[in-house]
Amino acid sequence: MLTELYDKLIKRIRTYNEHGDLSLIEKAYLVAKDAHAGQERLSGEPFLVHPLKVAYILAEIELDTVAIVAAILHDVVEDTSYTKEQLQEEFGEEVYMLVDGVTKLGKISYTTKEEQQVENLRKMFLAMAKNIRVVLIKLADRLHNMRTLKYMPKDKQYEKAKETLEIYAPLAHRLGISKIKWELEDLSLRYLDPDGYYELVNKIATKRQEREVYVEDIVNTLKEKTKELGIKCSVDGRPKHFYSIYRKMKTQQKTLEQIYDLFALRVIVSTVKECYMVLGLVHDLYKPVPGRFKDYIAMPKANMYQSLHTTLIGPKGFPIEIQIRTWDMHKVAEVGIAAHWKYKEGKTNNDLDAKLEWLRMILDWQKDTKDARQFMKSLRVELFEEEVFVFTPKGDVVSLPYGSTPIDFAYRIHSDVGDKMMGAKVNNKIVTLTYKLKNGDIVEILTSASVQGPSRDWLKIVKSSHARNKINQWFKKNKKEENVLRGKELLERESKKSGISFAHIASQENIEEICNKYKLNGIEELYLNLGVGNISPKKIITLVKVKEGLERENDELGTNVNDKQHKKKDSSLNHQKGVIVKGVNNCLVKFSQCCNPVPGDEIVGFITKGRGVSVHRSDCDNVVLDLQNRGRLIEVSWIEKNKDYYKTDIKIKASDRVGLIVEVTNITNDLKIPLISLNAQRKKNRTAEMIITLKISNTKELDKIIKRYSAIEGVYYVERKKG
Repeated sequence: MLTELYDKLIKRIRTYNEHGDLSLIEKAYLVAKDAHAGQERLSGEPFLVHPLKVAYILAEIELDTVAIVAAILHDVVEDTSYTKEQLQEEFGEEVYMLVDGVTKLGKISYTTKEEQQVENLRKMFLAMAKNIRVVLIKLADRLHNMRTLKYMPKDKQYEKAKETLEIYAPLAHRLGISKIKWELEDLSLRYLDPDGYYELVNKIATKRQEREVYVEDIVNTLKEKTKELGIKCSVDGRPKHFYSIYRKMKTQQKTLEQIYDLFALRVIVSTVKECYMVLGLVHDLYKPVPGRFKDYIAMPKANMYQSLHTTLIGPKGFPIEIQIRTWDMHKVAEVGIAAHWKYKEGKTNNDLDAKLEWLRMILDWQKDTKDARQFMKSLRVELFEEEVFVFTPKGDVVSLPYGSTPIDFAYRIHSDVGDKMMGAKVNNKIVTLTYKLKNGDIVEILTSASVQGPSRDWLKIVKSSHARNKINQWFKKNKKEENVLRGKELLERESKKSGISFAHIASQENIEEICNKYKLNGIEELYLNLGVGNISPKKIITLVKVKEGLERENDELGTNVNDKQHKKKDSSLNHQKGVIVKGVNNCLVKFSQCCNPVPGDEIVGFITKGRGVSVHRSDCDNVVLDLQNRGRLIEVSWIEKNKDYYKTDIKIKASDRVGLIVEVTNITNDLKIPLISLNAQRKKNRTAEMIITLKISNTKELDKIIKRYSAIEGVYYVERKKG
């Protein structure tokens, strides 16, 4: 099996590297075969099947020998005894760097899976900046893992599919590798919404023949007409991918029957001139749908994609989408950045750095983004953004995320332009700073030397992470004292909401741990980062709660198809044992045995170290109220209509006589109160003492039984035991 896969890989490489030296690939294969010997995947296949298939995916997009070697070796350091030092010595610095860039971070302690994911992504982006092949190997690795996801447990299937749809498919899109992007999306959908996926597959299959006949008529017409014009071209119909149809059905709230453009026609020609000739031809043959023409040849997408897109009303009144491009454009559309590979065959590509400008922007803002959730939110915008193309007054094209404002435009031009911005004109008319830019807008930024810098309110307006980062940088640099005070105020406000005292949150022990986690130099830098928005105050509160066992932090990475079902399951965890802990979810709660509180008692929570919240009666002697521990108190309350039972102890003193214990137990039976234990002792002077442990539901029930015990002949003392 392994030999067959290796031979298949070599055969594929020879289709684009006919005479190259492949000895390093053979060496990598033998080393990986030895290192992974005896290891199996969950499918039962030899582990080496995975690296070989990852390498084959890269060979399909025609990557070079070094990338193929790194793909074959990408798991040896992480999953075998083979060391980084051996890898570097035997295969050189470049292969080592690629493998290290793909390898996950070591065994570092993280509060959540999300934080671990963020740190792995940071590492990958830094490695990408040095060599883009890192992310190409990672995408191929994820694609093969998704193809074999059925062997994973159900919870892992959902987790990996969600991460793939939110991070890796958008990353493939940003790099222009549609060949990988579409498959990742379809595979993710299969596990995120299996019922929806298979229902869609079956419905499309039943109508396939009908659509193919319809499309074939148009294909034949176009082939005939282009031949008359002397244009050599390829015309073919392709079905749209399942996820794109599924997404359209969800966002537009349509049924499959209401979506007609399930097929797109693709016309591939030799020159740009012929692209526009074919566009004129199809618009002459069929009526174009207004507003549905896009010229990505004149204005390429940020991921290098180029084509003409137009939607037409076909012969039977059904809309059909047509894409027109050259063969070079088609190759870029399929394999994106790989088609511009600067190291391929030793050639350089001076345009590549410009095409990866977005990556430098990500690296720029991610350095200052300490909070994991903010990082993930910004990353999703940057990776999966729809674009809007606008013009400078000089006619230069600027690409921005859909929904961007003139502020985003100003900071994309230069940070000084954004910092001095006083207003904006769009198409020669003054607009508000909240104006959403549209395709084709001509944007002019009005600046003034008297402007003292951006407004903090702009952070709520801007769409791009680039602009948000530049605004935060300005405040961090120019308003340090103001931001330190603001950060402290934000943390004080959030601690008040949470019910935990600010003094406890800001204790030396907690601050040291927080600063170590975020790599900060003390409390002032923490306040500064809170003040400029690099860290969320809620995150700090949560960290303290997690540290002390008050909360189990949510590991979810966002919201998607099945998240609502997961949230329903988690909602029952908000309250435990009939008690609400203010500002805390999923809290570990225990009732102190020293005072055994029951509903109706005034209660207080005490934050223990690593054991959650201990609930005491407010009058309990063991609740320490000195200044040192006052910060550990937290507000708690009983849930209304609580039906749980609680243990309580009652102490009885009485004159000893025959039948006393029987009368006591008869009362508990009469009131149908569960008796857990009864401990009786005869004292001096013919007196008796009893400690009775009962299960009761509230203080009203407690008062009733104490009253009944007090009425027993010879009983002179009945009291609830305090501790």
